[in-house]
This record gives sequence, C-alpha cells and structure tokens, in this order.
Amino acid sequence: MTSKTSGDAAERFAEQFLLARKLKVVARNYRCRFGEIDLIMQDGDTLVFVEVRMRVSSNFGGAGGSIHVTKQRRLVATAQHYLAGLRETPPCRFDAILMNEMDNASVEWIKDAFCA
Repeated sequence: MTSKTSGDAAERFAEQFLLARKLKVVARNYRCRFGEIDLIMQDGDTLVFVEVRMRVSSNFGGAGGSIHVTKQRRLVATAQHYLAGLRETPPCRFDAILMNEMDNASVEWIKDAFCA
C-alpha cells in the first residue's frame, strides 16, 4: 500500500470515527494555494478543521510529532482561506486525529489541538 492510499484510507476511517461521534461532514480534502485540510466538519455550532495523521512508527515523534509549527501555519492559512468564503465566521477549532493503525482503540482525538 502506498503512502497516498494508506493516507486516503486513514482519512476515511477518521471520518467514520467522527461521524459516529455526531460530527457532520462539511468538506473533504479542501485545497487552496496555502495547503490542504483533510476534513472540515461541524460539531454543533463549531466548525472543525481536522488534520488526520497515521504513523506506524513512533520514530520522529509519531503521528502527533508530524504536525509541526510550519504545518500548523499552513493549516491556519488554509482555514482562513476557507472562512473568507463564508458570510459569517462561526466558532472554529483545529482537531487532530492521530493513529498508528485503523482501529478505534488506537485513535487519539485531540480537540483544539492548537490555537490559530
């Protein structure tokens, strides 16, 4: 399995994980010149920008360690681009779904993973 196909599978798994927790899908793989957001979801009144990371190895900080400051800046810029297209800015947060395998027991859901 290539990293692209395993990444796509991890995103689908994360989406199902969040749907089971009553979030609603707004957009998938939102792209602009600043970067990409894996999932944009609605959690009540809050718009949630979700970064999905799967790492089979804990080397180099594992899944969580791969969301470095530069990646966070790209996510924020991409989210701002998305929000610029809305009439009103809703409450927002950035969540991370971290896993080392596609199994509910291995999923770590970090709400408000970092601040914009």
